[in-house]
Amino acid sequence: MAWRRRAQQWLSRRPRAQVGVLLAPGALWLLAFFLVPILIVLLYSFMPRGTYGGVERGFTLEHYRRVFDPLYLEVLQRTFGWSLACTAICLLFGYPVAYVIARSGRWRNLLLLLVVVPFWTSFLVRTFAVILLLRDTGLINGWLLAAGLIDQPLTILYTSAAVMLGLVYGFLPFMILPIYASLEKLDLSLLEAAEVLGASAWARFRQVTLPLSMPGVIAGCLLVFIPALGSFLTPDLLGGAKQMMIGNLVQNQFTAARNWPFGSAVSLVVMLLVLLAVTIYLRMRDHSGVRGE
Repeated sequence: MAWRRRAQQWLSRRPRAQVGVLLAPGALWLLAFFLVPILIVLLYSFMPRGTYGGVERGFTLEHYRRVFDPLYLEVLQRTFGWSLACTAICLLFGYPVAYVIARSGRWRNLLLLLVVVPFWTSFLVRTFAVILLLRDTGLINGWLLAAGLIDQPLTILYTSAAVMLGLVYGFLPFMILPIYASLEKLDLSLLEAAEVLGASAWARFRQVTLPLSMPGVIAGCLLVFIPALGSFLTPDLLGGAKQMMIGNLVQNQFTAARNWPFGSAVSLVVMLLVLLAVTIYLRMRDHSGVRGE
């Protein structure tokens, strides 16, 4: 017990040391399972591909030049376009849902539970459930045929629309929850003051509610855009081989093609592009905020 008492006294006298001790486990975890793998991927991206897969000793920039081939640039463009579209759709549907939940009173916990319930099931299982809905003999085509609205099944599965539906379905809760957290903290007296001053419902939303909920909107957009950018399971199962995203390309290079250096180069290029885009966006937001003040 004496050593424990001395340790407590040492920590109480040295706040910086105490902070360091608290940060050490998380820092070591990030170092071992984030920084070290990133450095390995960086090293692989500059090494030649092995004859039977893997890597060989040497240095080359061929893999980075190959990333900018028109074929792979098209995949990269499609990935960014679909990720932006998924983020916009999730925002369009997620904001009203979060607003209703934040104003639903005693029903709030139940509605939040309904938003969180999909997380209780594996993402793979939920994706297969979407397949059961969209396939030619699925529930949607079955209902439409039974209602006499169509004469033959619609081709919904293995299309870009199916991929977008799967992305929105998978990431919509990540948009709802941060926005709800911002709206739930909103001071209603501000809305009442705006109403007393003669502001319409739209003006109150545009000038009070929306600006105060922007931190949640920004967090939700980032939480949707970045995972959607790296998604490979949804386009693989719902889009088939015809709807490839950058995540599928990286997966194929590390598995079937066994081209680890090229897969590493693609991963790092996408990571840098995302980091650059997020940095520019945050700087523009901060700059506009400073100018607004």
